Amino acid sequence: MATHSQSATKTKSVLVLAGEGPYFKNSTYYHRTMFDSGATYPLAAEYPAHPLSGLRLTDLQYHDSTGPNPLLRPKRGAVPHLTSYTLESILLAAQWPFEIFDLLDVWDLSREPAGRHDVVFLSTTFICDNRTLARALHWIRERLPAATVVLGGQYSNLKYDRIMHMYPDVDIIVRGDGEDAIPLLLPALDGRGDLDEVPNLVVRTGPATYRQTAFRYIDLEEHPSPGFGDLQRTVVPYESMRGCPFSCRFCSFPMASPKWRYKSAEKIAADWARYHKVNGATHIRAMDSTFTVPPRRMRELLDLLPAVDVTWEAYTRANVITSRDTIERFADAHCATLSIGFESMSPKSLDLMHKQVRAEHNRQAHAALSDGPVKYRCSFMVGYPGEAPEDYELTHEFLTGEYTGHFMLSVFSMTDETMPVWQDAQRLDIQIDDLEDPDSGWKHIGMDHTTARQLHRRTLDEVRLRNDRAVLLLWQSDYHTPLIPGLSVKENLWAEKLVERLGMLPVDIPDPRDRVDAAAAILGSLERLGVRHSHPSWTDGQERRRD
Repeated sequence: MATHSQSATKTKSVLVLAGEGPYFKNSTYYHRTMFDSGATYPLAAEYPAHPLSGLRLTDLQYHDSTGPNPLLRPKRGAVPHLTSYTLESILLAAQWPFEIFDLLDVWDLSREPAGRHDVVFLSTTFICDNRTLARALHWIRERLPAATVVLGGQYSNLKYDRIMHMYPDVDIIVRGDGEDAIPLLLPALDGRGDLDEVPNLVVRTGPATYRQTAFRYIDLEEHPSPGFGDLQRTVVPYESMRGCPFSCRFCSFPMASPKWRYKSAEKIAADWARYHKVNGATHIRAMDSTFTVPPRRMRELLDLLPAVDVTWEAYTRANVITSRDTIERFADAHCATLSIGFESMSPKSLDLMHKQVRAEHNRQAHAALSDGPVKYRCSFMVGYPGEAPEDYELTHEFLTGEYTGHFMLSVFSMTDETMPVWQDAQRLDIQIDDLEDPDSGWKHIGMDHTTARQLHRRTLDEVRLRNDRAVLLLWQSDYHTPLIPGLSVKENLWAEKLVERLGMLPVDIPDPRDRVDAAAAILGSLERLGVRHSHPSWTDGQERRRD
């Protein structure tokens, strides 16, 4: 949370609601494992006679020169989302009083705003369906019934007409770029300006009517990038483009900002150097859907960034990673992590997605990245409309038998109402049981949701037990990584694999007696990495045996 009040002459305080949407997918995978309940679910509570029975994942510790440290160190709220940073920069420049409030706290009902506010800015960047929007608006209505509600972001960009008809609580929607609109909107709401002079607005005029103001794009190259004065920001999320040159059928990025625009390599390098010098930034998170295009800009960046003293991470496409030499150039430019949407190893599925990347590109990128100097995570999906079980089997075999490194695997979600794949509903025979909860039941010409979930579980289970070098990236998002500072990437991957196997023992080994024996072996492997645990009964027993 951040609160600011910089000008007594301005009376309307703004509450900014921004962040990720509620976590629907894969959330049941860790049910009744040691990851449940904030990693405090015990190993074998039903077998109290054994000293390991009460062991929790939160008991694990690594040791360094400062002494013992928790292996699982929560990071929630450590780095605000890109939308939060952008709005914070705009409001700071406008010298307007505001409070940043994480949407995770809205979904969890975990805390309340620090003050009363006259205007609420709700980002819909990670709100992708009507049900989630309704939850957020209900939260606002209960707490700030008199506030002016302003929406912005991807979902409201695309669904503004429906929103203005369905939700009378929504007063204004900012469509497209907000950098010019918001500084003009705020004084207009304060009675010192005309809403019709503010660009990119949808303004309510009645219960189901509205008017629109002139629409215009900003020039990303000429417009100043977000700034934070001299406030310290160790990690800075960054946006180098808007829109996308690709047309994947599961992604609505191009629709939300049809005009693809991007900053030059020189501007990006200068921005990052400024964040380092002025704000103390040591790491940049490039949040673009594909940071590594256009190719010429990326080549120029790889020449400029070695001189900029920050590490960075970004999203790329597999066909950009052509060789180990490419990865060496990224490493020389201080690239720390690359995220790549492999999505599938099935040529048929990739064609259905209009991914414009082939399975051979995925294999080539994987070979170049494996055991290299740049960390990476690759994402896959099961159940894309038109994909049959035999198509998905190619992805399953790759993950269980060949893949190394971090990976993510999701059951395809029908929740996002803005995806272009909905235009293929008739051709692919997409059928939804409940449009208000589309992921609860669906089918298409390839498979149904039950089959997709079974395939998903089968792959995750088999990768965990059979592939020592592939590590599911899911629970780690709640914690700081690397888990053990000072160890290599390969050693930390092994540590994560061991923690995952330990945490999943309650479902992998039903018998608690066999479970604690298996846990002891895993703990032995962790101890060789410098990890011990603080569970009192076991530690005391170990010390007595050593004596």
